[in-house]
This record gives sequence, C-alpha cells and structure tokens, in this order.
Amino acid sequence: MSIRLTLLAAARSSSLLEVRFGDDRPLDATGWHEAERAAPALLHLAAADLRYCSPSPRCRETGRILGLSPLAQPALRGCDMGRWHGRTLEEVMAHEPRAVDTWLANPRAVPHGGESLLTFISRVGAWLDTRQAGNDGHILAVAEPDVVRAALVYALKAPPHSYWSVDITPLTAMTLARRAGRWNLLLKGVLEEI
Repeated sequence: MSIRLTLLAAARSSSLLEVRFGDDRPLDATGWHEAERAAPALLHLAAADLRYCSPSPRCRETGRILGLSPLAQPALRGCDMGRWHGRTLEEVMAHEPRAVDTWLANPRAVPHGGESLLTFISRVGAWLDTRQAGNDGHILAVAEPDVVRAALVYALKAPPHSYWSVDITPLTAMTLARRAGRWNLLLKGVLEEI
C-alpha cells in the first residue's frame, strides 16, 4: 500500500514584511485573489481521498476558496511560539536578541515558552505517520508554511537545523509518498498532476 500526501501551503495573510509568529489572521485581499487565481490549476487536489487543513483561519479559508472542504486537524497547527505569538521577528530581535539566537541554534530550546522546534517537528511527524488511506490513496492537507517545512524535515529524516534552510511560499504544493513505512519526497514534472 502506498499513500501520497500533498501538503499545500496556505495563501498569504500578510505581506512578508508583516509575517508574525503564530500568525492567526485570516487571508488578506491579495491572499484571496491569489487563491482564486490558483484554483483552476489546483482543482485536481479536490479528488484527494481525504482532505485536511491546519486549524488557522487562513488555512481554512484557502481550502474553502479552492473548493476542498478540508477537515481541520489540531496536530497541523503551527508551532506554538509562546510569548512571541503575534510579534514579528524584528520586534523580538529588538527585545530578546540572545533568545532568538538560542532558538535558531538549538532545536530543543524554548526561549519563548512555547514549543521547541524538535517537539514541533515530532508532532507534525506523528500526524504524518498516522495517516492512512485506501490502496494508493491520496491525502491533501492545506497547512501553514512552518508545518510544511516540519513535515519535509521529518519525512526526509533531515537534521532539525535543516528546517531553517527550507523556504515555503504561499500556495506551494509538496507531495510525500509513503511506501513500506518510509516517506519519500515526490517531485513531478509540470505536465504531471500531483
């Protein structure tokens, strides 16, 4: 039995200059427009056997705009950023530069009082490992970019610090395939459907 899991990064809720830790704002006007514009190209994702999403407003809205009707999964929530929730990196750097350095250097660190990077990656990985579908099933999850990054690091058994080397832009799709209990990154050509 093999399972394909496509993780689709939600449309944007703010400009990149306004990205905040634990950003739980709904889509902004540009995000709505980009999701509507991408809908025809992503229509095939609605054929997934199971469709999920992170519980954030922008993931639920992205799924709704794309006609996916996803079921929210608490395990797919973004990393718990504790007291940094709602603040930008620049704001935190201005007040807690050493804490940010520690957080970036040590995947077990929780200077913000929330969830460590290692715990976050493990949580997302546990969700991945409990996914099941019928033979050759396809699962879709609309998720926050940090969730997509964590899933990739977990699936490839990459070291946790590699998380910081992955950039996920809004509406990026990544597909993982699980065969015999092992996850693989599945890259397809532009003429192939995911």
